Amino acid sequence: MNPVTFLTQMIRIAIPYLFAASGGVVAERAGIVSLTLEGFMLSGAFGAVLGANYSGSPWVGVLTGILAGLIFSLIHAVATIRYRADQVVVGVAINLLAIGVTRFFLKLFFDSSSNSPRVTGFGGNIKAAGFDNPLLWLGLLVAPVMAFVIYRTPFGLRVRAAGEHPDAAESVGVSIKRVRYAAVALSGMLAGLGGVYLALDQHQFTDQMTAGRGFIAISAVIFGRWDPIKAAFACLLFAAAETLQIQLQGSHAIASQFIEMIPYALTIVALAGVVGRAVPPAALGKVEG
Repeated sequence: MNPVTFLTQMIRIAIPYLFAASGGVVAERAGIVSLTLEGFMLSGAFGAVLGANYSGSPWVGVLTGILAGLIFSLIHAVATIRYRADQVVVGVAINLLAIGVTRFFLKLFFDSSSNSPRVTGFGGNIKAAGFDNPLLWLGLLVAPVMAFVIYRTPFGLRVRAAGEHPDAAESVGVSIKRVRYAAVALSGMLAGLGGVYLALDQHQFTDQMTAGRGFIAISAVIFGRWDPIKAAFACLLFAAAETLQIQLQGSHAIASQFIEMIPYALTIVALAGVVGRAVPPAALGKVEG
């Protein structure tokens, strides 16, 4: 197993996780449960392919993918903040809605129930090993940038206040609802970018192509204890497990079914070891009147 090949493949696999987990950290630090990351990623992936297909430009695809993630995040925000619906139930509904909507529009726009035609994307230079994709470099920067935003800016202070002491923040004039709307919107755009990366790196959209990555991203948020940098390291850990799974696919020493279980088994083990000691934001998931 070539360590350089392993490392480069691990980084490429980690990028969608890094985008989604960074978005999840922001929303959860504001007090909104982010089970919706899977749906945001899936909608972002479809939006990217739709935009790139009709414009011929991958950059238009990036914008339409971000927009798709934003639309789904606003649906989530309105349901949970405006109408105070149960955040876990809405999260499950958003994910199911994203699957249904993308499947419907896949058939409508591309006359297919499985995949879109190939579109202009990023990368393609075999010698660059995927590092000629500008979204890869953006993905590597997203966690440090979000850490700066959360810990070093007035907006970040308000986000943390919304998730820890919303009543105290309201008493000094901070609109918790506005902060949460902004946090969820940012979460949708970042997770949407994770889907954009997937779609434009593969140059097409396939039905349910996120394949549970959003759930692994939320696991990374919890494993990283709601800190962007720690969550990013968790993303790299899960990506390493997925890379190991791919590298072992050609081996006949271990049954393929067990190899496919590696990333998910690691996720369960990691969470089992940290959940009992991890302290979430005090107001996470709590409905405000």
